[in-house]
Amino acid sequence: MKPAVPVDLVRAWLAYNLGPVSGLHRLVEGEESQAFGVRCADGERVVRINGDRAGFAKDAFAHRFDGPALPVPRVVTIGELSTGHAVCVSTRLPGRSLQDLERAELSGVAPLVEATMSAIADLSGTRGFGRFDADGVGEHRSWRDFLASTPPPDSDLGRRLHAELLRLVPSCPEVRQLVHGDFGSNNVLTDGTRITGVLDWDCAMFGDPLYDVANILFWATWLDCMDVQAAHLRPEATDALRCYLIHIALGELREHSPDERFTAWLHPRAARLLTSEWAT
Repeated sequence: MKPAVPVDLVRAWLAYNLGPVSGLHRLVEGEESQAFGVRCADGERVVRINGDRAGFAKDAFAHRFDGPALPVPRVVTIGELSTGHAVCVSTRLPGRSLQDLERAELSGVAPLVEATMSAIADLSGTRGFGRFDADGVGEHRSWRDFLASTPPPDSDLGRRLHAELLRLVPSCPEVRQLVHGDFGSNNVLTDGTRITGVLDWDCAMFGDPLYDVANILFWATWLDCMDVQAAHLRPEATDALRCYLIHIALGELREHSPDERFTAWLHPRAARLLTSEWAT
């Protein structure tokens, strides 16, 4: 559950740990973290509050991938509030998220996003596959092991999808590259001419980067920014792509929102992956 920490408590923590700050204000938040913008003596910062620090520690690790083609914010500090919640302060990168752009703006940005997705990260000093920890160690010995390890939701649809996932896993390549895991909407910033930031690396993995393409395709009918990117990418309808789409669907079915509108979209979207029309 997303924390609801009072602003005054956040301001007091910042003053004690960072010195004088000003302009504390709320930012658009994700599903799990509160977010604030603030001005410090040495620049703009983003402050996030979450139930634990594991995702923030991965963000700190992910800064090693930072570069002109893949801009990643630097974590300044990670701490803990008196409420027990984790707090993370990072540099604030310029730009607006893809999710905040008008549809007319998205077409010009789609090629920039594709180029960022193709940016090659140096994975030296890391090992393993699947989701990795704050030391760059993946949970699994192979990409296929990671995919097959996902548990089935307790529903008929979930069990059918899981059986199809296991059938498709052998068709997935044993590729080991950087995968963001939640790419393409409010985690990507742009100024309209370049990608200025790739944020929130808590879902990041080592494996097949086609998984990030699958994430865009999965959400295409839910978000305009994903729809425009999917139309630009036009990925080939392979068994591996379908496997990744099913893997994403299984995760959403296990954790689906109580929002009735979202649920009404999710279940038909997931069921379609069992049909011959899954790629349309």
